[in-house]
Amino acid sequence: MYQYDQYDQTIVDERVVQFRDQVRRRLSDELTEEEFKPLRLQNGLYYQRHAYMLRVAIPYGNLSSRQLRMLGQIAREHDRDYGHFSTRTNIQYNWIKLEESPDILAKLASVEMHAIQTSGNCIRNITTDQFAGVAPDEMVDPRPYCEILRQWSTFHPEFAWLPRKFKIAVCGSQEDRAAVLVHDIGIFLSKNAQGEVVARVLAGGGMGRTPIIGAVIREDLPWQHLLSYCEAVLRVYNRYGRRDNIYKARIKILVKALGAEKFAKEVEAEWAHLKDNATTITQQELDRVAAFFVPPTYQKLPDTDTSYENHLLEERAFARWVQRNVRPHKVSGYASVTLSLKPGVSSPPGDATSAQMEAAADLADEYSFGEIRVAHEQNLILADVRKQDLHALWLRAKALNFATANIGLLTDIIACPGGDFCSLANAKSIPIAQGIQARFDNLDFVYDLGDLSLNISGCINSCGHHHVGNIGVLGVDKDGEEWYQVSLGGEQGNHAKLARVMGPSFKAEEMPDVVSKLIETFVEQRHEGENFIDTYQRIGMAPFKERVYAARQPALA
Repeated sequence: MYQYDQYDQTIVDERVVQFRDQVRRRLSDELTEEEFKPLRLQNGLYYQRHAYMLRVAIPYGNLSSRQLRMLGQIAREHDRDYGHFSTRTNIQYNWIKLEESPDILAKLASVEMHAIQTSGNCIRNITTDQFAGVAPDEMVDPRPYCEILRQWSTFHPEFAWLPRKFKIAVCGSQEDRAAVLVHDIGIFLSKNAQGEVVARVLAGGGMGRTPIIGAVIREDLPWQHLLSYCEAVLRVYNRYGRRDNIYKARIKILVKALGAEKFAKEVEAEWAHLKDNATTITQQELDRVAAFFVPPTYQKLPDTDTSYENHLLEERAFARWVQRNVRPHKVSGYASVTLSLKPGVSSPPGDATSAQMEAAADLADEYSFGEIRVAHEQNLILADVRKQDLHALWLRAKALNFATANIGLLTDIIACPGGDFCSLANAKSIPIAQGIQARFDNLDFVYDLGDLSLNISGCINSCGHHHVGNIGVLGVDKDGEEWYQVSLGGEQGNHAKLARVMGPSFKAEEMPDVVSKLIETFVEQRHEGENFIDTYQRIGMAPFKERVYAARQPALA
């Protein structure tokens, strides 16, 4: 993992001192709320429905056990004993007292963490594949490039006041596990025929009010020019992006308005002035950063372990967990494990208590070289687990409520905090997720359904990524009441697709029945070996829509 140097530490320490004084002035009314708002947002502090919310940065989803313990400590001492892991791999605390926020930032700084640029119209947290560095299908480890992008974008004076927030995702594997196609800038790293690292660059992807799949604007960009090319993209956006209408301010609107080809030409023209300047990445700089991401000292192990294989044969529940929550590793004798934060009605999707965070840190120390990852699907990952330890880890994870064998299944729901907390939300997300999870509490049945993504957003900002869920749910406001719009056919990954709205929206109490009818239709119509998305693509929307709306009033059909 990357470690702060003296410059990094000085920056975050000075920011804590600065913010402490700003909070003091706000509490004494030397600053009005209007004056204080941009200052707190620069430090990730929002005012939500009931209290302040603090969003803490977790760069490209990587945490040390020491950092995770501190996050647990903050949850226990400053929140209501839990935190929420978001789809940007950050963590959010929903019950923060303003007067305690500088102390929280000081505690974060003590473990090389901060909340800088987790809000505002700037470059947000860089995200990547949660299995970076260990995935068998990886062509290039994206983490050094993510860290270089992070250092370049933090406090970049030219991009501190963009037309709108800006998100970058990087992938170096054959399978896109970073949702690259729905980001403002998406970067695919690979190697050309000469073995040199190159990038395919996309721009203009995003969700929200106007969901759009990003367009390729550059192929085979040499890695040395990654920063200068991103800078060119951002300069074009800064120059031409709309600032008169918040709903049309994202780069995706600009790319759509100009067309991808013309936008790419504008970027190339800008890049001509930048590509050989100080932002050119040198081999020395890449080597410096990459040294923080060298593989741990793996043992030389056989690919199979007799005890592990016996447990697979003898314990069906363990075998199910391995099937859904354990992934192959590029090193013989090792595997990567996903700890589920989706246990069902007992906890909202993505939430973890302070005790769970501290226990997960212990598991990381014992089983995975003291490191843990956060996935944008709102789960935690131990990337480097010996196969011979999987059964012992499973037993520990079960006791911590981390071992639900549902990764990639219907109940592995992605959901934002919604109207329970967020002041922007039109409707609640958590009760809808829990209602669906309660309806589908038979894990054997859920398992037999196969891969199926269900995403819930409480408003059009799409923090729950509902546009790319096989089943997407969006909370909407109808005359002051909470209703839910359902969409079908979304996908993330290499062939990302945007879902289509099925029809009129539903009341909250109808949602478990709606999802049940969708699943009934799928089970009746599926061919052998098909997942939900395969069946949907084959038969289309009509059979699902007919089943769901059959019992409703004609006026709503």
